[in-house]
Amino acid sequence: MTSLVTGGCGFIGSHMVDRLLSEGHDVRVIDNLSTGRLENLDHLKGHKNLSIYQMDIRNKEEIQPIFKDVDYIFHFAALADIVPSIQRPQDYYSSNVLGTFNVVECAKNTNIKKLLYAASSSCYGIPDQYPTRETAEIRPQYPYALTKRLGEETILHWGQVYGLPVITLRLFNVYGTRSRTSGTYGAVFGVFLAQKLANKPFTVVGDGTQTRDFTYVTDIVDAFYTAAMSDIKQDTFNVGSGGTYSINRLCELLGGEITNIPKRPGEPDCTFADTSKIHDVLGWEPKISFEDGVSKVLENIDYWRKAPVWTPDTIVDATEDWFKYLK
Repeated sequence: MTSLVTGGCGFIGSHMVDRLLSEGHDVRVIDNLSTGRLENLDHLKGHKNLSIYQMDIRNKEEIQPIFKDVDYIFHFAALADIVPSIQRPQDYYSSNVLGTFNVVECAKNTNIKKLLYAASSSCYGIPDQYPTRETAEIRPQYPYALTKRLGEETILHWGQVYGLPVITLRLFNVYGTRSRTSGTYGAVFGVFLAQKLANKPFTVVGDGTQTRDFTYVTDIVDAFYTAAMSDIKQDTFNVGSGGTYSINRLCELLGGEITNIPKRPGEPDCTFADTSKIHDVLGWEPKISFEDGVSKVLENIDYWRKAPVWTPDTIVDATEDWFKYLK
């Protein structure tokens, strides 16, 4: 089998590459390296079944040849994080919406077995019910969430109209080794790990009792592989850990002092996936406990040594537009 992974040098994508190679696939990676890092695949350097193409999914003519004779497509390439999506919405539309359009257009006239899309649970916004089912109302709160949702709608629509065999997986709070270390203020693990390395307190939003459905990256990859190999198509599934964990509990596991910063608008107090559908239909369930996942991250903490160290003052500056527009 031949699989194509967009964003394959990124956080989830690089773990997907690992899994596919271990399953005997020939793997092609497309990544423009704007947030992905070649070093995420350094351990695979010279692998005879891996080809890496430094290309941008926004350039349809450039990427089209890479889709030839591909069996499976795993589409992870996207811009992430809330604040820059507020500041640079055009970039997010061009990458997450137009880029996804290019991917399905390139896939449309091939004989693929399955196209899988990394959708985001941020499409639910602040839901009415927890755990949150796939049927919950869609309420994106910021441009990142909206563009990921529009990408998902594009994938599903191309499945409906053109018969592409597609599945979208709505991911909840993915964490693990190789998560982003860019200069953008974003995911809590990257922020906290850099602070721990610098012996700085963890900047906890609000009182830290808010909870997140932290799902370990290899469980996410397993859900993608399970969905790809199934007979199911034209469907959407939540992917979560089966639990929801407080930020204060995360700080306990990481070990360190805490300083509290103001609560932010547009953020839910809880994220918690109802995963009964993916369990019932695909037989998938997570394997990595929150405690074990955090332990795995701490074993590889040096990965975040070059990440920016955020302080309450620099966070105020970085999130100014967040408070301005999402109030």
